[in-house]
Amino acid sequence: MIAETAVRLRQNIQKVIVGKDDVIDIALIAMLCEGHLLLEDVPGTGKTTLAKTVAASLGCAFRRVQFTPDLLPSDVTGIYYYNQKQQEFEFRPGPIFSQILLADEINRATPRTQSALLEAMQERQVTVDIATHDLPRPFLVLATQNPIELEGTFPLPEAQLDRFIMKLAIGYPDERQENEILLRFEREDPLDALEQVVEPEEIVAMQSQVRQVRVEDSVRHYIINICRQTRAHEDIELGASPRATMALYRTCQALAAINGRAYVIPDDVKQMAPYVLTHRLVINPQTRLRGRQPEDVIREVVETVAVPVVS
Repeated sequence: MIAETAVRLRQNIQKVIVGKDDVIDIALIAMLCEGHLLLEDVPGTGKTTLAKTVAASLGCAFRRVQFTPDLLPSDVTGIYYYNQKQQEFEFRPGPIFSQILLADEINRATPRTQSALLEAMQERQVTVDIATHDLPRPFLVLATQNPIELEGTFPLPEAQLDRFIMKLAIGYPDERQENEILLRFEREDPLDALEQVVEPEEIVAMQSQVRQVRVEDSVRHYIINICRQTRAHEDIELGASPRATMALYRTCQALAAINGRAYVIPDDVKQMAPYVLTHRLVINPQTRLRGRQPEDVIREVVETVAVPVVS
């Protein structure tokens, strides 16, 4: 069921997004894992379009917040105001009370405003004053940031980065794909005519089904060993947290499910590790001076840890 639904979603999203099948799959996996996705790329590569297309395909309530230095936490979460007609205080929910929230250029907001998302992303609830409000399901935060412009930005703290289940870059299209984009958007925006293909309730049901995907003991220990190796690596100051281990475990289950398998294989772990672990690592300054990036270290870790084999 999950694989069939994933095919329908993928085909529908491909009516708008050209040639980014891996990016589409990562977005679907994040949704199935009840996780959140960080898109880091230059402007104009389709980050906002991807978020809108996913929301339209799922029939989910979609809101967009443009993060700026003057944005306040209450602009995201909502406020209590005094209703003179009713003679009482009422809660006016902010844009976070949606099913898919696009946090555009999240690193332009102050740390105080960024922290307003922490509770929502982890516990799927928002506390305003003394009252706690549950968020709708499914709930997905798609955050974007520009890696080029550093002026006027506030780097995301490790606690915030750790709450994104995966991070990826969309990247530039090749020549054939760019030509296809021009032809597809020549007369009209295909997003305007995009139809819903899955109900939000189906996504919630599939989120429970993904957790039933079998992970053998040897594969589970393979996941654990990769994460533990990042904590002992000489080039890494801060390795993967237990939350990262859980994220790698869940994403491997979701990848297996959308590929029509009821079990996880080591290749699933190898495929998901760079997306799940890279943004969670803090490498030491000497390593950076040598030109090594977290992606290089993760690749080395995955190649070093012994792969389980069938006895």
